[in-house]
Amino acid sequence: MAVTNIPISKQGYKRLEEELARLKSERPAIIQAIKEAREEGDLRENAGYDAARERQGMAEARIKYIESRMALYQVIDLDKLSGDKVIFGSTVEVEDVDTEESRTYTILGPDEAEPAKGSISFLSPVGQALLGKEVGDEVSVDIPRGRVTYEIVDITFRGSSIFD
Repeated sequence: MAVTNIPISKQGYKRLEEELARLKSERPAIIQAIKEAREEGDLRENAGYDAARERQGMAEARIKYIESRMALYQVIDLDKLSGDKVIFGSTVEVEDVDTEESRTYTILGPDEAEPAKGSISFLSPVGQALLGKEVGDEVSVDIPRGRVTYEIVDITFRGSSIFD
């Protein structure tokens, strides 16, 4: 099944547009580095050449990836969201029913989620388990350390302030 649209926040979309512009603007410098390394002679033992080619390959792959996704994005204004169910853009406080440890997750798209900063993809196992649930609901999910059951303690909509 092909994905036809992927939700993304306005801020996440803007960040990807900026990354795409930056990557495209770096192309001439990468090409110049390859040219200079090539002029140094034997390409078989030229670390500068190899590094520049690798950098070019990675930049071009990322450019292609972002460009291929741009048409699929459904840009969502987080400041206009509200409700009492977990949806894209909501911030959810959960409590582990076994350890009583509390966690807070903001549900975002796969290309903007940053677990280290508290945002997870709606496609992640925890994101999938939480979607559509309400305060008081319990969800069980398999995570790397095993199966965990969370109770949803609170659902808020912080809008674009989640990026501050």
